Formats: sequence, structure tokens, C-alpha cells
Amino acid sequence: MGGFRFGLFTVAPNDAPGPGADVDVEAGLAEMEAKLPGLMSYLEPENPGMHTTDTIDFEVVLSGEVVLELDDGVEKVLRVGDTVVQNGTRHRWSNRGSVPAVLAVILLGAHHEKFPK
Repeated sequence: MGGFRFGLFTVAPNDAPGPGADVDVEAGLAEMEAKLPGLMSYLEPENPGMHTTDTIDFEVVLSGEVVLELDDGVEKVLRVGDTVVQNGTRHRWSNRGSVPAVLAVILLGAHHEKFPK
């Protein structure tokens, strides 16, 4: 892996309604795969939201509040201006608040022993 990606990531509140009946979920997943190839393969279907990537991730909370849960069960509440750096960390994001949380993210390609080259 190499390269980098920059983007904005929004975490909806946990109690936000799911997609409406008029949403084509399959088309949405296909669009996600087209725009972010391979991203879905990092998610753990048996453990929703939990994932590990072969990147070094820099995240900063721009608005709202999120909870970062690590694979050992430790949770850290992050608020506006908080920054976290992850290096191939198994984790999940959640939002226990009432408004969406927006994070700026920079993902840098890296090689980790747990990921085949």
C-alpha cells in the first residue's frame, strides 16, 4: 500500500433513522465500492463498525462528539479540536450525541505485519 487520502467523515448519531424505504442500499454499496475501492473489505460483518486498516490515520474532530472504541474495549470520547493518530489500530466509531459529528481524516499508506503485501 502507498499513497494517501484526505477527506471528511461524518458519524451520524446512534439513534438516527436508517435509510428510508426508497433508498437502494445495493446501489449505495456499489457506489461506495466504486468511490472507495476495497473499503468494505476492512469491516467485520459479525462485529458492526469494527475494522482495521493498513494505514496510519490522522483524525481531528471538527464538530460534534464521537466515541472511539479500541479492540480492547477502551473507549475515548473525542470533542471538537481533539486529534487522534492510529497506526493499524482495530477500532470503531460511534456517536452517542444528538447531532452528526464531522471529522477531517488523513490516511497514509503503510505496511503492517498483520496485512499481507
